[in-house]
Amino acid sequence: MEIANQIKELYKLFLQYPTVQTDTRKLQKGDIFFALSGPNFNGSDFAIMALEMGASHAIIDKDIDTISEKIIKVPDTLLALQQLAKYHRQQLNIPVLAITGSNGKTTTKELVSNVLATTLITYTTQGNLNNHIGVPLTLLSIKPDAEIAVIEMGANHQQEIAGYCEYTLPTHALITNCGKAHLEGFGGVEGVRKGKGELYDFIRENGGTVFIDWDYEYLQSISAGIKDLVKYGTVEGDIIGNIIASNPFLQVSIKNEQGLSSISTQLVGDYNLPNVLCAVAVGKYFKVSNDKIKYAIENYTPTNSRSQMIEKDTNSIILDAYNANPTSMKAAIENFAKLEAENKIIFIGGMMELGDESLAEHESIINLIKKYTWDKVILVGGDFYKVNHPFMYFNSSSEAKEWFTNQHFTNTHFLIKGSRSMQMEKIIQ
Repeated sequence: MEIANQIKELYKLFLQYPTVQTDTRKLQKGDIFFALSGPNFNGSDFAIMALEMGASHAIIDKDIDTISEKIIKVPDTLLALQQLAKYHRQQLNIPVLAITGSNGKTTTKELVSNVLATTLITYTTQGNLNNHIGVPLTLLSIKPDAEIAVIEMGANHQQEIAGYCEYTLPTHALITNCGKAHLEGFGGVEGVRKGKGELYDFIRENGGTVFIDWDYEYLQSISAGIKDLVKYGTVEGDIIGNIIASNPFLQVSIKNEQGLSSISTQLVGDYNLPNVLCAVAVGKYFKVSNDKIKYAIENYTPTNSRSQMIEKDTNSIILDAYNANPTSMKAAIENFAKLEAENKIIFIGGMMELGDESLAEHESIINLIKKYTWDKVILVGGDFYKVNHPFMYFNSSSEAKEWFTNQHFTNTHFLIKGSRSMQMEKIIQ
């Protein structure tokens, strides 16, 4: 059977059993199970288990001994998953907003989705399911009642975003920024801009609308040729806003918007200003009322180690340990340095995927830390062990946790930040 016809047949099944799963640990009765393979396992080996657990069907791409009408073989299960997602997307006559960027994309996605959900039936990426598996699963989670979808796209190399666009078919696009993230895969900052800019390329070629932070000249440059731009920023744009206060929670003023003159967020860090302005711009574009925009943004509480403010006994902890790159690390340290508080301690974990730039970028962070006065500085893992510095150092977050537990700090403010693989949240668990 030709792959196109096979996808149509799979879609008929999907209409009967409209939930898809790739992980047997999350499988629910009636799910269609796609047996994806990894570098160290053959997903087809789990097909029988999935059926025994109640899966309606198992999609495989390797031969197995068991024959069943509930087992469907395709040339490539991952490709079939993505093409099924594309076919489903093509049945949906709704706006699809794709979000990517080096920093802030998940927070922006959450803010934007919260704003839209006050007025429209909104489907969005859950957590950070923003890769080659998560994006199609998100598309397949969109039900017929949808009025809009917000899809987050992560990437660590060129042509990845372009690939997502082929089956997401976004009508609206947003790049939060292009910073020093995944330099190893993208091949430097210019490579990052080119890779993230693939989202703009799709809109330019297919028509659509871009929400753009007009403060960034490089975004202005790579958006050239796109007709429909909705601009936001601190100086010029359809939405103009600035910081009122950030000590520690961000308070924002919006110019010329009655009912939005002041938004008091639960976000820590002035680096969240563009995320808030973007949510306002998207909300206004989709005709969400000012009252609902304000309510949605003010009631959003960060979770999952993203700029979380945690009060523990007499201590205040900013936990920003979901991810880190030189751009976001610099912003977090500078923001914490400005915080009006005594007894400040920072735990800084190593930054990953920086390639040949790694040592220089870790040295740069050391030099930045030296500019400010701290009660203590604790560095953890990464390439910090290769750099000369006067600070305390631990190889892992587990070692840092052991030290932290024995200190019995009181009335102290902490910043904890590092790349995901460093698991810096362990320090306070």
